[in-house]
Formats: sequence, structure tokens, C-alpha cells
Amino acid sequence: MNVTRAQAIMKSDDHIKVEYEGQAVWIDAVDEKTSTARVHEEKNPGHSRTVYVSQLMEVSQ
Repeated sequence: MNVTRAQAIMKSDDHIKVEYEGQAVWIDAVDEKTSTARVHEEKNPGHSRTVYVSQLMEVSQ
């Protein structure tokens, strides 16, 4: 995924499925300068981490 797409997903009102290392995640914030995103797991909202946007995968519905 790229930064532009991650930002669009984050701002979307639709539920767009995204995975990080096979886990369903929500994108909370995107940092254009570092190409990273702050994400949290769908099943564990309290567990968040910063990952490279390129490691995120949009899942076809």
C-alpha cells in the first residue's frame, strides 16, 4: 500500500479491510514524512503500533 491510499482508507466512512502480517487492523494515523501508519488490531483495539505503510495490505471484499 502507499501513503495516499492509506490516508484515503483512514478518512473513508466505509469499512475497508486492511491487514498487517495477516491480522485485521484499523489505520489511526498516517505520517507522510516517514511513510508509516499508526494501526490497531480489530480484535485488540488497545494494542497499537507504528508500521511502514508498505507493509499494509488492502483486502478485496
